[in-house]
Amino acid sequence: MPKKKKVKKTKKSKKTKKVKIVNKTKALNKTSDKKSSGNVQDEKPEIKKIKKQATEKRIYNLKDFVVYPKHGVGQITAIEKAKIGEIDIQFYKILVDKEKLTLTVPINQQSKLRPISSTNQINKCISILKTKPKIKRTMWSRRAQEYDQKINSGKIYELAEVVKDLNKNTDIIADQSYSERQLFEKAYERLKSEFEVVLKTSPEEVQKKMDKALGRTNISENAE
Repeated sequence: MPKKKKVKKTKKSKKTKKVKIVNKTKALNKTSDKKSSGNVQDEKPEIKKIKKQATEKRIYNLKDFVVYPKHGVGQITAIEKAKIGEIDIQFYKILVDKEKLTLTVPINQQSKLRPISSTNQINKCISILKTKPKIKRTMWSRRAQEYDQKINSGKIYELAEVVKDLNKNTDIIADQSYSERQLFEKAYERLKSEFEVVLKTSPEEVQKKMDKALGRTNISENAE
């Protein structure tokens, strides 16, 4: 009888050893899983910064037409270099013929310049001139400031909007206040000068085209 008991004990010990080994491996697997999951959580994903593309500087050539917002259309008459201290600076000489003015614009500050409009943009301006003017009931001083900002923005569509909104369909001075007339003429001449360069036509032809779109009375009278 004692011998049989011993055999049974040995069998049980083998089973318990096997169970212990299995439990240990499971425990090890769990701990390794926890560690691995912990590492995944701890390891922050690398955020790669997207480098901004370097803004390409537009290269203008001699005799190119450009628009300087505060002065309108001008032509590059020279590309010169100068040394200020130890720095070499390259700049454009731009002649604004309408104002009899020569501008000096450093090439690294050419964000102030823009190329002249395309034919499609000019056609869109003509369609803007044909639309009805927006009548605002705010004080004139405030409206005048807004119009002036649009004129000096250098944006051709905003320029066309000012011409359209201040157009009175007539050349009679009494129909406009002095300040209205001044702003209208300023915007009109700026727009007209760009039309001339893009369409490559005479000032007279451009004026006819613009006045026809605006429905100005002097054009209809001349046509009759």
